[in-house]
Amino acid sequence: MSARHPIIAITGSSGAGTTSVTRTFANIFRRESISAAIIEGDSFHRFDRKEMKLKAAEAEAAGDKNFSHFGATNNLFAELEALFRNYAETGTGKRRKYLHDADEAAPYKQDPGTFTPWEDVPAHTDLLFYEGLHGAVVTPEVNIAQHPDLLIGVVPVINLEWIQKLYRDKSQRGYSTEAVTDTILRRMPDYVNYICPQFQHTHVNFQRVPMVDTSNPFIARDIPSADESMVVIRFANPKGIDFQYLRSMIDGSFMSRANTIVVPGGKMELAMQLIFTPFVWRMMERQKNAA
Repeated sequence: MSARHPIIAITGSSGAGTTSVTRTFANIFRRESISAAIIEGDSFHRFDRKEMKLKAAEAEAAGDKNFSHFGATNNLFAELEALFRNYAETGTGKRRKYLHDADEAAPYKQDPGTFTPWEDVPAHTDLLFYEGLHGAVVTPEVNIAQHPDLLIGVVPVINLEWIQKLYRDKSQRGYSTEAVTDTILRRMPDYVNYICPQFQHTHVNFQRVPMVDTSNPFIARDIPSADESMVVIRFANPKGIDFQYLRSMIDGSFMSRANTIVVPGGKMELAMQLIFTPFVWRMMERQKNAA
């Protein structure tokens, strides 16, 4: 953690909905004129798209049925921790981009599914913002979770997470239900061992819970809407959180535990704005005082 060079990390599984949190912070940064160094978790995968397909085929031929992007083998955990550590100490570090599609790849004159060369994080940024799978990973070799000043988990209930992934991969990426199901099954050991344990280290968790039947996610035709959901927001340390103010500002909210507030799904982004804007203000104030 660093007063001069703070880090915000959003961590959550593929299909969990971390992009909505990222959008909220983009709005806060724009409104508050904050310059953020943006880090995408996909850029710290070990292999590019073609290499990953080859490695997965080799693993399956060798009898490994659980080769996935979620585990340590296929990610650069040490390099991600080094970035967090270096940024906290000096405000710089090494990053690259993963080019997901043709539009992203075109400016770099590279193929989709490849990485850009490593480069220095831009100088004189106010903070580092990470969004990806592994912002709170702790293993015997690395402790990424110790570095962020604000660590946020996005964790929909598992059936909803699967519905979101099925919908995205089928509608946007052209995969079949069978192919997405195979991916879910292949990732399960790494999900249990690397994704779930992160949420014991987060400062705030957002868990969306559908209020409709999602008992069989593999036949769901659409994603439950925000208005068909509630969001459980849990604070690891609720000291300083003005729950009374939050409840007065968010219609339909209630406390389920002393450190947990539940809000209607349609109010999630409002809740994020109300919760995280003061966090960012305090970060910038500490940064100013430490300068």
